[in-house]
This record gives sequence, structure tokens and C-alpha cells, in this order.
Amino acid sequence: MHIHILGICGTFMGGLAAIAQQAGHKVTGCDANVYPPMSTQLEAMGIELTQGFGTEQLAIGADVYVIGNVVKRGTPLMEEIMNRGLPYISGPQWLAENVLADKWVLAVAGTHGKTTTSSMLAWILEDAGLAPGFLIGGIPQNFGISARLPGTPALDPASRSPFFVIEADEYDTAFFDKRSKFVHYHPRTAVLNNLEFDHADIFADLAAIQTQFHHLVRTVPGNGRLISNGREASLDEVLERGCWTPVERFGVDAGWQLANVDEQGHFDVLLVGELQGRVCWDLLGEHNRLNALAAIAAARHAGVAVKDAIDALARFQNVKRRMEVRGVAAGVTVYDDFAHHPTAIATTLEGLRRKVGRSPILAVLEPRSNTMKLGTMKAALPGALAEADQVFCYGANLGWDPAEALAPLGDKAASFNDLERLIAAIVAQAEPGSHVLVMSNGGFGGIHQKLLDALGVR
Repeated sequence: MHIHILGICGTFMGGLAAIAQQAGHKVTGCDANVYPPMSTQLEAMGIELTQGFGTEQLAIGADVYVIGNVVKRGTPLMEEIMNRGLPYISGPQWLAENVLADKWVLAVAGTHGKTTTSSMLAWILEDAGLAPGFLIGGIPQNFGISARLPGTPALDPASRSPFFVIEADEYDTAFFDKRSKFVHYHPRTAVLNNLEFDHADIFADLAAIQTQFHHLVRTVPGNGRLISNGREASLDEVLERGCWTPVERFGVDAGWQLANVDEQGHFDVLLVGELQGRVCWDLLGEHNRLNALAAIAAARHAGVAVKDAIDALARFQNVKRRMEVRGVAAGVTVYDDFAHHPTAIATTLEGLRRKVGRSPILAVLEPRSNTMKLGTMKAALPGALAEADQVFCYGANLGWDPAEALAPLGDKAASFNDLERLIAAIVAQAEPGSHVLVMSNGGFGGIHQKLLDALGVR
């Protein structure tokens, strides 16, 4: 079957494209912005990409058009698909019907940590020899790809692993299906990592998101398992609406807990107060330790011994764009991180501060998510950026004034609408031993390499 994917360079749709190709389908796609890392991954697979949504693409004669949620009514290609009565389907529904229907799905939901926790879980299952399939909104460095079918392509389909790990996003499915993506997945094991207000472009308030999370809870069978963050009152409220599945909580004494954290971030894993083992790894921050507890608990439900899960995490290599060191120039270390919500920004900076001590941290932020562009959370930014010594904000195409929002930070904050001026200002402030933390959920104009190049010749 030939499938043509509209919005193929999104993390979810790009992963779906990889899985569809592995399943033997011919895959092509288009997007308004074709850029790395997803475009690089797709092109390396031989998937043909088209820039834009022109109607000339119908000449390829696809059997079905898979529609990403970036596509709106009025998009020329979509309008012509509808006018001609051609078959189309959302990405989550296509995945559910063609890949997940007979799988033991392990879904990881939450405002933060979905990508990292999904990557940990997939790696634990892989390390245990269970060869899971996965679709993750990032590239786990243990795998080097964001998505694959269970098992290996050489295996007979009937002998493939039954396990599939998926990052379960609460964002809406498509313009014709306003339910959250995750309601399509019907997991047997579901992780509820945390829950805060986000996606202000589609949700009115936290209660609206909680309703979608409860829709997810309703889809988990009675012989399944819910792994929920016991520190999150917002998740307890979701479960109080009704729950038909056994629940294990993490982050609390009555469930999975961590203890004896040392300066390297190593920690003991406890289950109802009983020591299970010690995680020794390189990841930073309390948020990642909680992610690890969730992954260990979910893996245990799939049959992996806790001691084996703990051992696997010692070899976990994190995810690209999660505190990823992009390079060092003139003694200045440049990091790339996906943080774009105030809570994620704060936890990322706190983790880096623990790592570097009193060394200067220069935080570089591009408010690029739909929620951030709306300015819904601008008041929380000064507090989230408090750990940084200097703050640089790229404010092009925003509907609000970042200089005004960051005014509580005083002289340590500056905003720019021109990328080259922004880079020059960062380079002028950076000194040997500084750590430049770039935070964006997009390409940010290739700023990481431009910074390294500029630092190297100053």
C-alpha cells in the first residue's frame, strides 16, 4: 500500500512513517517545514519528502492519506483530498488499526518526561531481550532511531515481540478528531507521569486536560496496570473520577520510592520501603529519577525483573536534545535541550546547576510552542530561569514582549528579535568554563553550531 503522510516531519508522524515503511508499505510525505532531525532520519530511509501542501502531490496516486494534526481546513492539498472523496485517516488511528491492535501497548503520558521515560522503558525491555517496538517523540541514543516495529525486520511477523512502547501525547488527533491522540492506543500498561496545564491553544484549563486523561484511564483493561505519579494531586483527581485498573504509585512511600541520592545522581530504588537495588547512571535531576521509577514499574508489569531494569538503566544513554552536549569551543560548553514549558525549564536548569556548581550558566530560550507563543505562561518564566546567571530570549514572531515578561530578572536578562545579534551577545558574555544551555522545541535556526563556530574564531 502507498501511504502519503501530510505533516510527516513532526516527531509522531515521522516515527509513524518509519514504522509504515518497515511494515512493507511505500511511504511518501510532505510538510510545511522540512528540517532536521526528522527530515534527516526520513531521507536516510529513502522516504521522499515534498515541501509544502500543494495539490500537485495527488499525482502520486497514494492509496490512503494519513493526516497529521498540523493540517487544517483550508490547506490546499487537504481540501482537494476531501473534494475528490479520497481516503484519509489520522495518524493515531492508522497506527492503532495497523500496528497496535494485537500488541501489549505500554503508553507513557504526562505533561513532562514522556520522551525520556518512553526511551528508558523501551531500553529496559530491549536490554531484557524482549525486542519491543516503539514510537517516541525523540531519538533515544541507545537506538539511534525514533520508531520501529517490534522485533527485527528479519523476523517473521508472526514471531515478533508483542510489546510496543509509545509516547502517549494528549494533543489532539486531527482537525476531524479532537480527542487526544492517546485515546486510540488502548494500552495494557499506562504511565501517568505528571499533569499540568499546557497546550493553551486547544485546552481551556487544567480540568479539560484531566478529562482527556480520564478518557485514557477508561481504555486500560482491568488486567492491565496504571503507573501513576503519587506526588501529583492533579492525577489523583483524574483517578478519583473512576478507575477500573490496579494502580501502582511512584514517588511516595506507599509505592515506588527513591532514596540515598548522591552527588552523581545515583539512587536507591525502594518498593513499599524494601530496597530493590541502586541505579548508577549519568542523568541529572529529580525529574529523571522519577522517570526511572515509572519505567522500572512499567517494565516489571511486562515481566522484567526489577534488578534487571535497574541494571539496564546504568547503560541508558538518554535522548537527543535532552541536555545533549553539542560541542565545546574556547572552553565553553553548548547544550541542546527540548525544554519549552516553565516547569521543564526550571528542572533542566536545576539539574545543570547541580552538575556545574558555580560555573556560569547562560540560558538561551526560544519560546516556540503554541502555548508559549500565546504568552499563557510568560509570568512563570522569570522564576523558571532563576538558576541561570544570564538569560537570552529570542522573541521573533511572538505576540507578547519578552523583555517585559523577563523584567523581574533585571540586568541578567536580554531579548532579541535578530538571531545574529543574539548569537553575538551570547558569545560576548561567554567565558572559558561557561555553560550555554539552549532551550527550544524547534530547530532554532541552527543556533548551536553557529554558536560553536563563533566561539571558535573569536
